[in-house]
Amino acid sequence: MPDNRVAILQSSLELFAASGYDAIGVQQIVEAVGIKKPTLYHFFGSKRGVLVALMQEQFSPFVGQLKQAAAYQGDLPLSLEKVVACYFSFASYAPVLYQMHLSSWFTNPESEASQIITPYIKEQHQVIESLFELAANDHGNMKGRHQVYASTFLGMINTYIVQSWHHHLALNKQTAQQAVKQFSYGIYS
Repeated sequence: MPDNRVAILQSSLELFAASGYDAIGVQQIVEAVGIKKPTLYHFFGSKRGVLVALMQEQFSPFVGQLKQAAAYQGDLPLSLEKVVACYFSFASYAPVLYQMHLSSWFTNPESEASQIITPYIKEQHQVIESLFELAANDHGNMKGRHQVYASTFLGMINTYIVQSWHHHLALNKQTAQQAVKQFSYGIYS
């Protein structure tokens, strides 16, 4: 007997990423899995519960990895390379989840999906902002710019990830180093 909970999560993720959270109903999910609605409600309570579980179980570990990668130890380029590598690795390992998470950033902020996913996006920003705040102690010209740097850096990383999905570049160590080098030209001025 297949694990219905896992099947619900996997099918929901694929459906949400392909069509958007708001476009998918519980009926579509249960049909994709081959179960009845009470089974979904038993495990998750609602469609919202499915998305909450996806983010808690499959995305939260990435945020933990990001916190480790962003630990500043006096070498900003090295920290930035670790952060880029962390993003590239996760986006390559879980592209459908990363795509769903990223697309929610560009939807109506009042939407249910955005309300669930935005805290994870904000947490990522806070992690990167903290990295730049700590680095500003060694690089005085960076003081007070941590929010702009974090937004710009994450925007660049996400652009590289999307470019890889369209087969315009590869997410590898060389690309990560190139991205950090390009970004660094602007922050040390």
